Amino acid sequence: MSAWRASIVPRWMFIGEWRAHPVRILTAVVAIAVGVALGFAVHLVNASALDRFVRGLATVNGGADLRIEAAGPGGFSEQLYPRVSRLPGIASASPVIVLRARIDGREIDLLGLDALRVASATPRLLPRPTTAGGAMAVLDPRSVFLSPAALAERHVGETASLVVDGRPQVFTIAGTLPGVSDRALGAIDIASAQDRFGRLGRIDRIDLRLATGADPDKLRAAIASILPADAVIASPTDDGNRADALSRAYRVNLEMLALVALLTGSFLVYSAQSLSITRRRSHFALLRVMGASRRMVLGQLMAEGLILGFVGSAIGVAGGAALAFGVLRLIGGDLGSGTFATGGTPPLQFDGFAALGFAVLGIVAALIGSLLPARDAVRVMPAVALKNSGDAIDPRRRPSVAMALLLAFVGAGFAFLPAVGGIALFGYGAVGLLLAAGIAAMPWLARTLLAPLARRSFASPVVTLAIDRLWGAPSQAAVALSGTVASVGLMIAMAVMVTSFRVSVDEWLGQILSADLYITADNGTPFDPAAQMRLRAVPEVARILFGTQHPMKLVADRPSLTLVVRDSAAEALPKLGRAAAARPGTLGVQISEPAARLYGLSPGSKLTLPLGARSIRATVTSVYRDYARQEGAVMIDAGQYLSLTGDAARGEAAVDLVPGADAAATMSALRRALPRAISDEVQILPTRALKARALAIFDRSFAITYGLELVAILVGLAGVAATSSAQTIARTREFGMLRHLGVTRRQIVAMLGVEGALLGLIGATRAWCWDAASRRS
Repeated sequence: MSAWRASIVPRWMFIGEWRAHPVRILTAVVAIAVGVALGFAVHLVNASALDRFVRGLATVNGGADLRIEAAGPGGFSEQLYPRVSRLPGIASASPVIVLRARIDGREIDLLGLDALRVASATPRLLPRPTTAGGAMAVLDPRSVFLSPAALAERHVGETASLVVDGRPQVFTIAGTLPGVSDRALGAIDIASAQDRFGRLGRIDRIDLRLATGADPDKLRAAIASILPADAVIASPTDDGNRADALSRAYRVNLEMLALVALLTGSFLVYSAQSLSITRRRSHFALLRVMGASRRMVLGQLMAEGLILGFVGSAIGVAGGAALAFGVLRLIGGDLGSGTFATGGTPPLQFDGFAALGFAVLGIVAALIGSLLPARDAVRVMPAVALKNSGDAIDPRRRPSVAMALLLAFVGAGFAFLPAVGGIALFGYGAVGLLLAAGIAAMPWLARTLLAPLARRSFASPVVTLAIDRLWGAPSQAAVALSGTVASVGLMIAMAVMVTSFRVSVDEWLGQILSADLYITADNGTPFDPAAQMRLRAVPEVARILFGTQHPMKLVADRPSLTLVVRDSAAEALPKLGRAAAARPGTLGVQISEPAARLYGLSPGSKLTLPLGARSIRATVTSVYRDYARQEGAVMIDAGQYLSLTGDAARGEAAVDLVPGADAAATMSALRRALPRAISDEVQILPTRALKARALAIFDRSFAITYGLELVAILVGLAGVAATSSAQTIARTREFGMLRHLGVTRRQIVAMLGVEGALLGLIGATRAWCWDAASRRS
């Protein structure tokens, strides 16, 4: 048997079968390749965009070994700088002012730098003067240095107006920043930044270069011991962790959705292998009679699946890399989340370990798709298989549903398990198990749904033949439907989820956008008390409530929270769960749902907020629903914020009009009331336009999910077509017998049409049941 085992069997089982049915094999290979390609492409695009984002942060941060950053918008006292610079282990320290400016309508990062310190601490940020002023231009309070991306169409020597927090200031472009490539960045003298933009005595960052041999951990602990409450210490690793945490859920969800096509491909391999094995069951039985063992036949069948998976995965990895390259060139790295909108085209970052991982997933998917039909084939007794090559389930025996119930029970249990590292791994497992349970239940469901029809008599022999055939061969019905049920079921579930989410966002927008008009500043907080008084004085304004938003860092390696300052007279926010009273001596604040999840907070939790130069103890009084800020937000009353910080400037306003007022005329009057210098920096929108813009952003964020769903559906439909064709070809003897008994060609075609309609009805019922179960879990 050894020579026969080594040559005849592989050649007969592989080459002969695949040469006879190339379309079936090609469909399975393409299904695996598409699934691997989509998952790998999404991973590469996300990884490349994240790498670009982190590199951009590193550019702005100058590549310092450690940084001391302001926890709030007001910075921290510059008196900290000499204390830190004298610590043992610090080779050099450079103070920095960090501003967000607008030039020619474009936003850039504007840094105030100490030219005498930046050369040793962060040399990549060192300006290069190219005007007649020479090296002394770096100390000129009227000079600005721009990166190539910030220069755009401007030239060195021109004057430019930079607007920061509504304050326009004119500078001369004195040179460039050669160490900055494609990041829109500008640099001015730190003293000029403090003087011209109201930051006297305050700085936003201290960049630190460590001495050779210094222990970063010990030095970080020493710095932390002297930090005030309005400063935190961070490292380049913290930047990566923060960016990763902010976008992890979105990226993982996209990759899992992309792998739906691979899951569908697994079921197509299952369909293809099941049909192939069913057609060759008598051949395998003959081999068993001739002395081949069950293990040998099983091994050969699994080898077929392994080859399918290997070829499909190889094509998928190559196709995924090409697809990712094209996506990055055409639409950049932002796949809808808005997190990585850094401008420019991120370079493709090929990940060999990820490629290997997705290839293994493709091979495993093919092996799993081959395992079940191969196991069933070797379990059939040779004598039975030689006599009957039809359905594996005895028509006289009711198909078992025990395995389906077990899978559904385990899947439902997975749905209630907590996330692992912030990722709902068990949730994804629950989806897969519930889907597998549905496929396992297909023979039982087909027999159950068709039983009432099988007991009835029909005048048309075509209908009778179709019903009897499906009722007597339920496992073949399951094979035909597995791919389409997988793709359609998941598509329905995703469509229901996205639609439900959109409806929730729409209702939430209706709750929080109750004013007639909204005023927002594109940059900073330009509405000082004088500007607020002018806006209030517009005749058509019945009430105007001002607010503002500022970034706030509580922990270096987590996303910055948004400090939302809101008038207590504004409408109540949609609350989640219980409320708690503020503890005595603490400030009562509300937090958003993302903030509660990222920081592990709940009503009654205590936290410390850096407000101005003070450290304020606060109590979380409630958690509110917020779809606008995925990094999380803390909301405090505007009056309390003013009393604690003395900051009366605001950056946004909600306007209620007097009854009968003309909205367009009032918008024009409000714009005329603004100082001309900031008029172009301010948007005035009616509620309807603001709501439409928010929903457009939502739709753009989920546009890629619809594309991935469409691909999965197409893969599933292609599999259904290939499976149906293969089953039709495999039934050639049956059709010949029917023709011999007098059944016409038209009646056979009609019978196949009735079978297809019944299969579609069963599949739709299965998809609806799976969708209902998955949404409940």
